[in-house]
Amino acid sequence: MDFLDHNDADQIYLVGDIIDAWKIHVNKWRWTSNQSGVIQKILKKARNDTQIVWILGNHDEFLRPYLHHNLNFGSIEIANQWVHTDAQGRRWLITHGDLFDGISRIHRWLSILGDSAYDVVLWLNTHFYRVRHRMGFGYWSMAKFLKHRVKKAVDFIYQFESNLAAYCRKRGFDGVICGHIHAAEIKEIDGVIYMNDGDWVDSCTALVEDYSGEWRIIHWTKGAPNVDTRSDVGSHQQSL
Repeated sequence: MDFLDHNDADQIYLVGDIIDAWKIHVNKWRWTSNQSGVIQKILKKARNDTQIVWILGNHDEFLRPYLHHNLNFGSIEIANQWVHTDAQGRRWLITHGDLFDGISRIHRWLSILGDSAYDVVLWLNTHFYRVRHRMGFGYWSMAKFLKHRVKKAVDFIYQFESNLAAYCRKRGFDGVICGHIHAAEIKEIDGVIYMNDGDWVDSCTALVEDYSGEWRIIHWTKGAPNVDTRSDVGSHQQSL
């Protein structure tokens, strides 16, 4: 809420896991006034001509079956992925990243079969999770699984980042913006810029684009940002 109070943007992308439906299924549903406040602030920005796009993730995947109905929440657009063109003309794929979770082991075969195989796997993942949900099973995440196997976690993160970069390179994107693994990062992987916005659970981080098309990670502390680059970020951004 503090971040939204101090920042405006032409576009705001909510990169998945905005509502934790897992908690709703597992525990008694709790909805606090602070949570309502966040929603109200986002809706207010949407009414004031800020484009809001909610990219669905694994925790809010319950909305995915309704996407083919052109689902909108007020004036907020909802999608599985989005393409953003920044001020420098670079094209970014925006995706939460959960649909790439679990394909690390078959990355070599996907490379052999070509980029069309990626689309097949993403489609299968989406329907696989939906079937599990209907059968009463929760979402199975390799990222969550590997949290309990620390020695494999580094390898998973590397493969996750590499797979996203490879997909974007085949699709002609300049870079990818994602979340899912809760590790804020900006780096280049084989000619593709990989950017992860981290989370608002532990790190309180956001990706911002200024009007020159430069991207930065902000670590938010109440009332003031701590920026990962040498230049400051103004109070009004092109994208968040």
